[in-house]
Amino acid sequence: MTALKGATVFVTGGSRGIGKALVEELYVRGAGKVYASARDPRTVSHPDAVAVALEVTDPASVVAAAAQAQDVTVLINNAGASVGASFLDSPVEDIRREFETNFYGPLLLTRAFAPVIEGNGGGHILNVHSVLSWIALGGSYSASKAALWSQSNSLRLELQPRGITVTGLHVGYVDTDLAAGAEGPKAAPRDVAVQALDGIEAGAYEVLADDITRQVKAGLAGDLAGLYPQLTK
Repeated sequence: MTALKGATVFVTGGSRGIGKALVEELYVRGAGKVYASARDPRTVSHPDAVAVALEVTDPASVVAAAAQAQDVTVLINNAGASVGASFLDSPVEDIRREFETNFYGPLLLTRAFAPVIEGNGGGHILNVHSVLSWIALGGSYSASKAALWSQSNSLRLELQPRGITVTGLHVGYVDTDLAAGAEGPKAAPRDVAVQALDGIEAGAYEVLADDITRQVKAGLAGDLAGLYPQLTK
């Protein structure tokens, strides 16, 4: 379990959506310092947050961010991109861009911050996955999040001896810019942030933040046609 009161936390994509809600909720819980990253640090609005310029796909930018934040004990990999490219019809560059942001970005951050967190006595990493990690309805986005889920599972084993625990956050549509064009019910960013931080403090391996996510996770044990009824038509 990881106490957030007094902790120093680094949140990627901390200027809007879930990331902004996480920054706000961290301060509600008494975090000592929160670094909030964005491509343009001027978009970070919380008055107490330390704004950090970061492009998660750029190794040099990641190294610079880690060098600036040597007191971190909790890393939250929230930044992501959603193109939803078709594997057959979309430019391969679009698919690569999603993987660079959603898979390699968190990996670069974890590799940079793991020694920092370990050196500060251990801590926690939260990776923001998606319900689409488990159901392939989002093209390349689903694939990139499924790959991140697998990465988290592997890193959990590698980081445990170093005193670092890993939580994966899975959630469906959230009322953010990323899901602005999506139809159907959407979770409030603050509700997701509260559940995510509860998961960190409880040492949970996974947080399933809404009903659709819990339903899909349960369906993984069933027949494939249960998740993909299109296959039976």
